[in-house]
Amino acid sequence: MPLIPRSSYYTKDYRQTAALIRARQPFLIKNIFTGLGIATFAISVYAFTIKAVAQDDFSDVQVPNAPEQPPHTPHTGVLKAPPEVAIEK
Repeated sequence: MPLIPRSSYYTKDYRQTAALIRARQPFLIKNIFTGLGIATFAISVYAFTIKAVAQDDFSDVQVPNAPEQPPHTPHTGVLKAPPEVAIEK
């Protein structure tokens, strides 16, 4: 057991104490506006990117024809006998 009790802004149930609520109160409005600013910036960058990419015109790019398929060859691999057919000596 420590000689000096641990000071905390939380109770034993991990709930905020009145002191923590008072300590955070001056920063609440600033934090809300900062969060809204960051979210607005991120959403606007995302929207601008989607809008810029949607304007791309690929009509000048030549798409090659599909390659010719080689003629189908029969299976020439070695087949194993099924397990129920056993070679007896």
